[in-house]
Amino acid sequence: MSTDTLSATFAALADPTRRAILSRLAQGEATVKELAAPFEMTLPAVSKHLKVLERAGLIVQGRKAQWRPCQIDAGPLKEAADYISLYRELWEGRFDRLETYLTTLDEGEETP
Repeated sequence: MSTDTLSATFAALADPTRRAILSRLAQGEATVKELAAPFEMTLPAVSKHLKVLERAGLIVQGRKAQWRPCQIDAGPLKEAADYISLYRELWEGRFDRLETYLTTLDEGEETP
């Protein structure tokens, strides 16, 4: 199954629980149990979120004995950030034009 990486990344990031999990993993490796601790949900529910993150390429699950520690993989996040940065330039230009327009309005009001 071929999937669009950027779409998978944004779909995974659409859920606040998955974003919180990624925030935790940005601090370092964690087990499923450790990741589940702050949430009021079952371990299987957290595992489903982890599978979505793993399919999107945002995390990697390792194997240490019976533990399956998770680590963040920031590669897809960079792709998403690069995509968003294209639109940042557009919005900054619009805000600059708005600022210029508002400045001319202020100057027009000051003149009697």
